[in-house]
Formats: sequence, structure tokens, C-alpha cells
Amino acid sequence: MKIHFIAIGGSAMHNLALALKEKGDQITGSDDTIFEPSKSRLDKAGLLPEKMGWFPEKITDDLDAVILGMHAKEDNPELLRAQEKNLTIYSYPEFLYEQSKDKTRVVIAGSHGKTTITSMILHVLHYHGKEVDFMVGAQLDGFDNMVHLTKENDFMLLEGDEYLSSAIDRRPKFHLYQPNIALISGIAWDHVNVFPSFENYVDQFKIFTEEMVNGSILVYNEEDALVKEIAEAATKPTRKHAYKTPEYSINDGITYLETPEGEMPIEIFGQHNLNNLAGAKWVCQHMGIDEVDFYEAIASFKGASKRLEKIVDRRGTIVYKDYAHSPSKVKATTTAVRKQFPDKHRIIACLELHTYSSLTKDFLKQYKGSLDDADEAIVFYSPEALDIKQLESLSEEEIQEAFEHPNLKVYVNAHLFQEYLKEDSFVNSVVVLMSSGNYGGLDFDKLKDWI
Repeated sequence: MKIHFIAIGGSAMHNLALALKEKGDQITGSDDTIFEPSKSRLDKAGLLPEKMGWFPEKITDDLDAVILGMHAKEDNPELLRAQEKNLTIYSYPEFLYEQSKDKTRVVIAGSHGKTTITSMILHVLHYHGKEVDFMVGAQLDGFDNMVHLTKENDFMLLEGDEYLSSAIDRRPKFHLYQPNIALISGIAWDHVNVFPSFENYVDQFKIFTEEMVNGSILVYNEEDALVKEIAEAATKPTRKHAYKTPEYSINDGITYLETPEGEMPIEIFGQHNLNNLAGAKWVCQHMGIDEVDFYEAIASFKGASKRLEKIVDRRGTIVYKDYAHSPSKVKATTTAVRKQFPDKHRIIACLELHTYSSLTKDFLKQYKGSLDDADEAIVFYSPEALDIKQLESLSEEEIQEAFEHPNLKVYVNAHLFQEYLKEDSFVNSVVVLMSSGNYGGLDFDKLKDWI
């Protein structure tokens, strides 16, 4: 196929472009700006556009398909040309469905945990040599791409994001996949710019179960009351399997999972990650991996990129980088670190308010108590991010009032925040850096020299 990508530089889009080229398709693309690592990866594959910008002349009659990224707007000149020519236009999730409509589709959904659960499943399948097609939201050890497509594989494993599909398709991505096997990990209000009320957000998960294939399988977290309610009311799946956090213990900074064969040390930690593991086990069993083989493989799982990823461990000080940004995930991560390292002198939790939701005044109150398990809390946000998202300004007092942490510092200047990291000795401490951004340009590799 000859396929053109509008907004090829996105994290998901460029991985799909690389996967299709590897599969043998002819790929072109455009974008107005492309950041690393997308830029280098596209360049290496010969897919980096020669010039940045939109060029309608790239939209030719011989294209078999045009894939439209979420970054592109409705008035994008290349999109308008494709519409004029009546070409086949797909959103990212639409195209993935087209590639997998004759396969068994396994979709992992939820407000949090879906990347980790998808990564766990892939790790286990890869460990046992079981080949599947997939799309996951983070880079994984042992995998070159976040997307893999073939003609021959029986399964397609998809991370089911609830954000919108494209500028001309306002359906949540996970509504388009029509799963044969699905998992819902948890529900906590997110994307308030798209789903203006909690009720509206919850409805998207109800619709997700209605879009499942008749006679499908639903795996769900019974410890989340909303998920349990939705799962029990769902009519499309005929088999339903609830999961909950398994028994575990922590000894000298190592988490031990209780298994039928006894205690087993694992690389990951935190109740939320153990809960994710239980869900991943059920899905793997439905994909042909028995329980014993699952435990053998999961023992070596170190986590998905940026999900409680250890980046510094020296002289008694440990630093983690975590993608946490929603209130529930921030609380889960902070609590996990506290429980894992009860003997450390200090737990320092740093949170960047970066998403539209986290920077919205009405939503900010959802963060109350989320950093309570930290001895010291740091909140960073960029006033420029508020301007870009056209949101009202925030004051330090409003943030202090929202979090209600007795030892909270607020930074709005990236340089001053970095100076804080350089100047504090952090002796016998754990620092966790939570963000979906990069703290205004923080080079995480340099932390090894500062701490």
C-alpha cells in the first residue's frame, strides 16, 4: 500500500509509520514540527520529511490511504486536499482496526495502568516466544517499535486510549477497536477538556463494553467500584473475570509476590502495579499462557519506560521517573514509594502540572491528599503552558490550598527547579519525578551528575 501520514511526528503516529514501512508499505508523511526521539527514528528509516510544514501537493491520486494524526486540525491543507480527492482517510485507531479486523483483538482500557498492563502482557508473550501484533504506549526492552503489524499473527494487542481519534472523528480511540478480549483497570476522571463531567467520562467506558464483540471476554478490576458496576452490567461479553491485588510482602526494598509455588521476588513494586499484574495474568491465560509460565516470565519484568523507572541509584539515594499525572496515579505512585522504602530518611515527591486537566482550577482540587505520603512535595508548572492551553493563571496559594501538604514548595521557573535538584544533597532519600512533560527542559541524564 501507498500511505501518507498527516502529522507523522507524533509518538504513536511515527511508530505506526515505522511498522508499516517494515511490513513493506510505501510511506510518506508531513508535520509542522517533530521532536526527539521521533525525529531521529524517522530520519534513520528514511521517513523524515525534507521540510517541515503542510504540502497539499503530497496528496496524490495514487495514495491507497491517508492516516490523520490528532495533532492535525480540521483545516489542515493536506486533509482538505485529501477530502477534495475523496481519498480514504483513517484516524490512527481506525487504521489499526482495519489491520486487525480478521484477528483476535485484545484491548487494555482504563484511566490508569493500561500501558503497564499491555507491557506486562507483551513481556510475557515475548519471553515465551509467542508472536502477536501490538500497539503499546511506551518503549519496551526487547522491542524496537511501539507498533508491530503482520499478516500472519492471530492476536492484536492494543492499548485502549479514551482520548479522541482525530480532528474529524471525535469518538474516543478505544470505541473503534471492537475487542474480543478486553480489560478495564480503573476509572478516574481525566481529559476534562473533552469530557466536561465525571458522568460523561464514565459513560465512555460503558460505551466501550457495548462495542465489544458478541460472546467476548471481559477482565475487570473488582477493587474499583465503578469498573465492577460497569462490568457486571455489560451484556456483550459472555465471560467475565474479576481480578484483585494479589498477596505480597516487602522485605529490604524488594517486593515478593505470593504464588502457588511460594514467594517470588519481582522487579516492580507498588500495590497499583501488583493489581496491574493480576489483570495481565488473566489476559495472558486467555491468550494461551498458563499461570506457571506467566509467573516465570513476569519475574523479570522491569516496567514500561517512564513508569516508576529507576534513573539514579547511588550512595543511598534513589531517583525514579514516573508518567503519573492524574490525581489517583500520583497518589498511588507516592504511596508505593513510601511503602517500598520505609527506612529512607526522606521521600521527596515532585509533580509537574502539565496536562490540560491538571492546570484547570476546578480540577485542581482533585489532587487533595495525593502527595500526603511524601515528606516533602514539589509542584512545578510553567506559566507558558497555561498560555498555550488558554487557561486562567494559577497562584502559589491556589496550589497550596488544593494539595493541602504541610511541606509543599511551588516552582514556576525551570531553572530554579533545576537549581533545587543540584543543591539538595538528598542523602539516604528517594526522589520521584512525576510528569507527562519534562519540567521545562530537564535533562534527566544529568541527574546522575547532580545527585
